[in-house]
Amino acid sequence: MGYHNNITYIVLTGFPKIKSITILFFLVLFFIYCVIISGNLFIVVLYHLSKTLQSPMYLFITQLSLLDIILSTDILPNLLYIILHDGCTMSFAGCIIQFFFFAQPEASECFLMTVMCYDRYLAICKPLHYNSIMNQSNCIKSVITIWLLGFTMTLVDSISLCNLYYCGPNIIHHFFCDYEPILELSCSDTSWIHYQTYVIGFISIVAPFILIVISYIDIVITILKIKSITGRKKAFATCSSHLTVVCIFFGTLIAVYLIPTKGQLDILNKFLSLFYTVITPLLNPIIYTFRNKDFKKAIEKIKS
Repeated sequence: MGYHNNITYIVLTGFPKIKSITILFFLVLFFIYCVIISGNLFIVVLYHLSKTLQSPMYLFITQLSLLDIILSTDILPNLLYIILHDGCTMSFAGCIIQFFFFAQPEASECFLMTVMCYDRYLAICKPLHYNSIMNQSNCIKSVITIWLLGFTMTLVDSISLCNLYYCGPNIIHHFFCDYEPILELSCSDTSWIHYQTYVIGFISIVAPFILIVISYIDIVITILKIKSITGRKKAFATCSSHLTVVCIFFGTLIAVYLIPTKGQLDILNKFLSLFYTVITPLLNPIIYTFRNKDFKKAIEKIKS
């Protein structure tokens, strides 16, 4: 799986237009990284220690935490270096590796969001079938499938990038090695790889998003049929956290990857990229757990 090129290293420019707030930006992102790692590790540990959290939804939330740890660790330490040094250089191989460990958790998270939505669909629309479908065996199979799908999709993209010819320039106007910026450095004919990108993008982003939208239409219709106002509120509360994260996560992904842009990445796209690489991993523990009564009870039991 060798790649052929005339460039040995990549230059990431980061955020050259924010020099006046460099220290503040660095401190904010450093704090966010500490919160992401500690918060998501706390969720993983709490899930394994608490017997009250052994349900499908909390298993999936734990997987989300693991994916967020991988994603943030792949992006943020290097981003902090870029901010302090007004950019950075890395080997071409290192750039491909960074892309892989960025894209794998992102792709897996798309599939995971879909499975979590299906979990809520069954709980609200098909409650009598919930326990038979979302049993331990099926949940474990779902988790394995999610990771394998994310790995496979990303591996295909990574191999495709490695098989292109690169003759320069070697500058990426971004804060990490994303797919399209790497592709723009190639001197090869990339028409075929764009078709491949559309197919993989449909499978990993568009199709899961469509399934989630269809599922939530059924969920809303079912909730509206509930006569009790209290029952409606309770049913909606069980999926509100997931819906919030879906809107943030898929909203920014679609804005960045499905709305075409030409030329250098502008500052808006860079900050949109910050949402799904930094802000979403920060919000996930807060939205899913720290406001969750089951997690609060689990913490109290462990303390006692």
